[in-house]
Amino acid sequence: SQLGCRSIRSSAACQDIDTAAKFIGAGAATVGVAGSGAGIGTVFGSLIIGYARNPSLKQQLFSYAILGFALSEAMGLFCLMVAFLILFAM
Repeated sequence: SQLGCRSIRSSAACQDIDTAAKFIGAGAATVGVAGSGAGIGTVFGSLIIGYARNPSLKQQLFSYAILGFALSEAMGLFCLMVAFLILFAM
């Protein structure tokens, strides 16, 4: 005989699997934070190289670097937000 879906979902083993899946999903979602760190390093590394090549463009290069930093950091924060949603909202 087949077991009903409710009896399977309420079993202790199924709850353990759901908890493990949450932790794995949250861990996978936080990988994007490492990409954000690499992106920020690339942005400011490029700022230093650009300033070394042409110091007269200091203000424009800095404003572009701040924009790149903000966009890269936003993506990292979105990844962190998804990880928290997986852990606490599901």
